[in-house]
Amino acid sequence: MSKSLQFTLRADEMPTHWYNLNADFPEPLPPPLHPGTREPVTPDLMTALFPEVLVAQEMSPERHIEIPAEVRDVYSLYRPTPFLRAARLEKALQTPAHIYYKYEGVSPAGSHKPNTAIPQAYYNKMAGTKRLATETGAGQWGSSLAFACSVFGLQCNIYMVKVSFHQKPYRKLLMQTYGATVHASPSNETDYGRKVLAADPGSNGSLGVAISEAIEDTMKHPGTKYALGSVLNHVCLHQSIIGEEAILQMELAGEEPDVIFGCAGGGSNFAGLAFPFVRKKITEGKKYRIVAVEPASCPSITKGELRYDFGDTAETTPLMMMHTLGHAFMPPSIHAGGLRYHGMAPMVSHCRKLGLIEAVAYPQLKVFESAVLFARNEGILPAPESAHAVAAAVDEAIRCRSEDRKRVIVIGLSGNGLLDLAAYDSYLTGHMHDTGADD
Repeated sequence: MSKSLQFTLRADEMPTHWYNLNADFPEPLPPPLHPGTREPVTPDLMTALFPEVLVAQEMSPERHIEIPAEVRDVYSLYRPTPFLRAARLEKALQTPAHIYYKYEGVSPAGSHKPNTAIPQAYYNKMAGTKRLATETGAGQWGSSLAFACSVFGLQCNIYMVKVSFHQKPYRKLLMQTYGATVHASPSNETDYGRKVLAADPGSNGSLGVAISEAIEDTMKHPGTKYALGSVLNHVCLHQSIIGEEAILQMELAGEEPDVIFGCAGGGSNFAGLAFPFVRKKITEGKKYRIVAVEPASCPSITKGELRYDFGDTAETTPLMMMHTLGHAFMPPSIHAGGLRYHGMAPMVSHCRKLGLIEAVAYPQLKVFESAVLFARNEGILPAPESAHAVAAAVDEAIRCRSEDRKRVIVIGLSGNGLLDLAAYDSYLTGHMHDTGADD
């Protein structure tokens, strides 16, 4: 066992630049297409939704982009985030593997999402935006953007997927505490929401529907811009601070990873941890296995098609080349609400196409079994989304035991589950059941 179980960076060692994997892809990323003309999207077409700086970052070929001092100042509330050795979990599993986890649950919202919410709110404030509209699934993104808007003095209007709105009332209350207005989506606030409700009054909603509502809201309200918590290139860019810190912390631990696991829904948390390590695979020839872990009920990478598709249900977004289950796909009401998205980030999808990453899918009972095991040994309750990465890491550690082989495993523990206790109640009382993509 290591002498230390925590590998801590000083505040002045926090990375000063985000990393852009687009600079190092061996094949260029296919461009997004205009929903009407099917021609590549130009920057001027995106400024209706985003400020110019974020549009530039979305299309940037630069390898490193400096993090503004004002953003680093807010980051310093919780960054650098902990990197820990899961020695008690190793002992419980009787594995020769060394298991580490990068823990983003110490942020104000309890997840990795503030890493992009803070710069998005900052850049909008600098551009003169008065109000941001967005969607949220489990509520971690909504909580993060609500917090960031409170810091920079912006109004925040959030469309929360209805099933999560009811499953996770304390996420809604956290957003409201930070000053945001929250609607259950589909809602009566937008034309599209009313259309969905007319067709299906009992609709549980989806991220695709909530995105459509948030975009309609943006276009109808002057002074409003749209903010997205996953999928897009600039979001993956901002999240790269996770992996950049993790590389430095692995150096402090004196080891290199063999296998890296991150949960994957839209792709932001996975990209944040994985992309700096993907860079080392491309530029240094490292042999890391990097594995995206998704829910069996919404398996966009493992069962979806790699093709152009819309990011929302109403077909208002640009078409993106991504692994997709189809933009009309309505996922089952699983407790990992942040992973209930029909498509995968184009950059993550491109990594899979090029063989730079792998993907697996897990049912939620197995996920919660592993989450409880982790909590009882490491003391941290994982978010249901993050627990997908834990489940895959536990299986890997058990394989190491059966093969009597040491591997170094890194888990992206993207958030805590303290506001997801209803999901744990469902599991612990035997009311939870597995669902597939066709349920």
